[in-house]
Amino acid sequence: MNKEKETTDNPMEKVQSHDWNNERLEQLKQLMPDLFTNDGQLNINELKKVVDPKNVNETERYEFRWFGKSNAKREAFTPTDATLVYDEKRSVNPAESENLIIEGENLAVLKLLSNSYREQVKCIYIDPPYNTGNDFVYSDKFNQDRKEYWEDAEMIENGLKIDTNIETEGRFHSNWLDMMYSRLLVARQLLREDGVIFISLDDNEIHHLRKLCDEVFGEDNFYSQIIVRANSRGQTYNQIAKTHEYILIYTKSIDGDLIELEKDAANSDLNLKDDIGNFNIRELRNRNPKFGKHNRPNLFYPIYANTKLADKDGFFPISLKKTDEYNVKIEPFNSKGIESCWRWGTTKFEDNVNTNTLLSNVVGKEKGDGSFGVYEKYRKTTYKPKSIWDDNAFLTETGTVEVKNLGFDGEFDFPKPVELVKRCIELTVEKGDTVLDFFAGSGTTGQSVFELNNNTDKDIKFIAIQLPEKCPESSIAFKNGFKKISDITIERNKRVVEKIIKEKKEAQPDLFSKKENDQDQLNGLGFKVFKLKKSNFPRVEYAPDPEKTEEENIEALKKYIRDKEAQLVTAFNRDELITEILIKNGFKLNYSLTKQEEFKKNEILLASDGDKETLICLDVTISDETVEHFKTHTDQKLIVLERALDTTKKWNLKHAMGDKFNAF
Repeated sequence: MNKEKETTDNPMEKVQSHDWNNERLEQLKQLMPDLFTNDGQLNINELKKVVDPKNVNETERYEFRWFGKSNAKREAFTPTDATLVYDEKRSVNPAESENLIIEGENLAVLKLLSNSYREQVKCIYIDPPYNTGNDFVYSDKFNQDRKEYWEDAEMIENGLKIDTNIETEGRFHSNWLDMMYSRLLVARQLLREDGVIFISLDDNEIHHLRKLCDEVFGEDNFYSQIIVRANSRGQTYNQIAKTHEYILIYTKSIDGDLIELEKDAANSDLNLKDDIGNFNIRELRNRNPKFGKHNRPNLFYPIYANTKLADKDGFFPISLKKTDEYNVKIEPFNSKGIESCWRWGTTKFEDNVNTNTLLSNVVGKEKGDGSFGVYEKYRKTTYKPKSIWDDNAFLTETGTVEVKNLGFDGEFDFPKPVELVKRCIELTVEKGDTVLDFFAGSGTTGQSVFELNNNTDKDIKFIAIQLPEKCPESSIAFKNGFKKISDITIERNKRVVEKIIKEKKEAQPDLFSKKENDQDQLNGLGFKVFKLKKSNFPRVEYAPDPEKTEEENIEALKKYIRDKEAQLVTAFNRDELITEILIKNGFKLNYSLTKQEEFKKNEILLASDGDKETLICLDVTISDETVEHFKTHTDQKLIVLERALDTTKKWNLKHAMGDKFNAF
């Protein structure tokens, strides 16, 4: 795909000074495409709402509008008061992997990740609810209830009961658009500048999704709308038996592009071979009728052939120089005798030609009509993906068979096939890249990454987010012991890891004969599980009692604050609090902690995630000795509890360390 900006031949542009205003607008458009209309104009009303987000007017005119749009956008950029806690019990080989499965409402989770993983994700694949009338959609009612969900331990354990978005509701499409808009706005921040997003969907909302993505990612960053044959028989309850779904592809910026796919041996068209390797041929003559000697005179030149030295495939050597041996002149004329031109200039020709046809990348050959042509040896082993994907491996029924092979039996409807998700990942990721799926469902994305890593050395990481949606008691999933959809997500990936390890041991049992070899073999074969939970830090939820005096309410407020602060000091979980503090300071969830033995009066830990590090102390009191140390050692960042410091110690640390000191 050629995404280069068009250039003009306007001669005035060469003498005018640089258009800085236009460049600044282009930079703003790349950073926040949602502030621009579909025709590329800056929307002043949207810009005003960035400055004053409370200034929301649902009656404003806009190219693509629906009821609730402004509220959805405001919700996307409203901070969350939740946090993530590590679930060691359900994690699998956590020390060997940076993969994450996060159980929680995905908008809140995306917000929490947006600081630590901003511009870190190369590929996003999501399979959101299709809005068929039977799907759950994150409605306004859910937005109101979700805080209650993550504060209720029983709800977290047993799952959140949800309602479907039925078509008879007046806001059927609006509810779905609200859900997608806010989440895509936040997810875009996690994508790298060269990142790509793939979204699976069907006819119910594809027309709306296209407009929505034009706004979120920018119309210029639309890449393709893939047609996927998902059902070989077709949905026979419709008047036309529908057999397809879609994958919508957008890039974050002009830097985003797809990787060409490798041809396998069975599908390779390189059916000829020389001393260099396999090849096929294509004419060196430019077959585009727009180009010829009249506008490409430098690409019109004679080539001379030695037709007496043909090899076993009928190819003979060629040269730019005419000699007694190289005496057959070949020029780029088309079949009608009209002058065209070559695709290469003389310099590139000389770089690729050799008198030995078995070592040359350009050769001559006699055509069927007795004339002579010049051919490039085409050795490319990759190909561009087509816009229709009709492989049987992409069928929905294939996905059902795949989960059945892992021991499941009807727990999840319509799981996406592994090969379909692998195709999306293969088109984007390089070694060490990260893949995100915030509608993880049955966990296909995780399995796809595990299988790709098992067959390549790419070492891809994944982040999978799934709402703990409660399984109905009448469902097969519930009867088989799964309380929540997220339980299925986790269990599936656990079984995939176990299956790959078992196959490795059976194939090469000696690799696991020594314990020290285990880490190498298990590298990447695992994941950490995190759960969404309310913040460990006290929130101001106090409301004055109108029946009491002002003095009484002030005293009640003071007591409320003391109780909340005491709860933070005496009732907090140390590891959970460290995780929350580090997330909100931009650390990834794969951080490590190392105790600093030189500190005798306080427990000081060094937190590091490979990219950044800080010292952290959660002691309820910071000693004078520790304060004195950091007054003279200001090279590292330090995080402490604010309650652990009196005014003097806090001033000393802030004065000495500046922005490197942070008190929570």
